[in-house]
Amino acid sequence: MTSHSLRPVADLFSADGRLKAIPRKPARREALLAHLAETLFEADREYREPEVNEALLTVHEDFSALRRYLVIGGFLARTRDGSAYHRQQQSCSPEGAIPAVA
Repeated sequence: MTSHSLRPVADLFSADGRLKAIPRKPARREALLAHLAETLFEADREYREPEVNEALLTVHEDFSALRRYLVIGGFLARTRDGSAYHRQQQSCSPEGAIPAVA
């Protein structure tokens, strides 16, 4: 079964691999963030903020918004002092995420 409301994440990117826009709809944005976390960041590696910014700049110029969404959404965790980030395992929906409505 496919839902017309859930298009593939690939639709958000132009032919050159750049993100057309950051989705406004929470479910769509969460799907994008999950994709970015998986494709741009290795699970068992720590990243410095400039590395995170550089990775996000490969897909969109507003890297700071994407970084903030990744942290708020629970896809990236930041150390208390803000100096390093690492990808979080997504076993369930992060707290505060809007659940999908069937």
